[in-house]
Amino acid sequence: MAQRLATLFVVDPLDELKAYKDTSVAMMRELARRDIAVFACTPAQLALRDGKVLAQASELELPASDDTWYVERGATTAPLTQFAAVLMRKDPPFDVEFLNATLLLSRAAAQGARVFNDPQSLRDHNEKLAVAEFPQYTVPTLVTRDLNLLRQFHAEMGDVVVKPLDGMGGRGVFHLRRDDPNLNAILEIVSEYGNRSLMAQRFIPEITAGDKRVLLIAGKPVPFSLARVPKPGESRGNLAAGGIGRAQPLSAADRRIAEGIGPVLAARGLLLIGLDVIGDYLTEVNVTSPTCFVEITQQSGFDVASMFVDALLDAVGHR
Repeated sequence: MAQRLATLFVVDPLDELKAYKDTSVAMMRELARRDIAVFACTPAQLALRDGKVLAQASELELPASDDTWYVERGATTAPLTQFAAVLMRKDPPFDVEFLNATLLLSRAAAQGARVFNDPQSLRDHNEKLAVAEFPQYTVPTLVTRDLNLLRQFHAEMGDVVVKPLDGMGGRGVFHLRRDDPNLNAILEIVSEYGNRSLMAQRFIPEITAGDKRVLLIAGKPVPFSLARVPKPGESRGNLAAGGIGRAQPLSAADRRIAEGIGPVLAARGLLLIGLDVIGDYLTEVNVTSPTCFVEITQQSGFDVASMFVDALLDAVGHR
């Protein structure tokens, strides 16, 4: 392994990352700019041998080009404790293998590795259910697999959004309007006929102005959000669903939510959080692999990756 300060990213396969917009790549580039070695592996390249957690990792050189954005400079098998920081940036779904990876990372943390976000907190904070801890910031919300309860909630609210608890990028999200003729069919399919829990939330009409991603780094808000504005005819603002990202200063409500939640979750080892806020209401707390660094930086001029790396180095005592 390189002798200089080194970081390890646990990510999806590198050739699947889109360098022109990927937050993990922005982090890597900022670390490399500061002459900090960058290594990467997938969760499949983590291993436990005789009680010690190891990674089969590749050291990366990071050219400026987005076409060939990395060059592998050699591979190493090393204990996670040899890295100054380990960043768990694997995208959802939070399936059994994701869970297994966090369990290995918890074992590494017990051996002294500095892992971000904290693997125990990754397990404890489902990105949908985490809002339940902060009802003062949310709209009426129901989580259940009971179809009758979901129908009753819809009848009471009249206009709701339903979504699975383990999705990302807008997958499986439906807007059910009052007197929606497809109500029963959608609930049956998305819940797999009552075998899969769903979250239902009162619909927030301010979605037309965007689903805002508010980033928290070490408990402090980035001063700009990315409002992901739905394309015409859509009620999902997710960029993966065709939404258009628009950087904008935080509103008073954004700051109130961020300042209320940030210190609480930062104290649990959640160095980077992405809050989803529609209008004045919190809808999700994203902890697995929050994004939008690149879009916010390009549109606002605020260097989010630099703020993050400052906080990371502070957290591991290297700044």
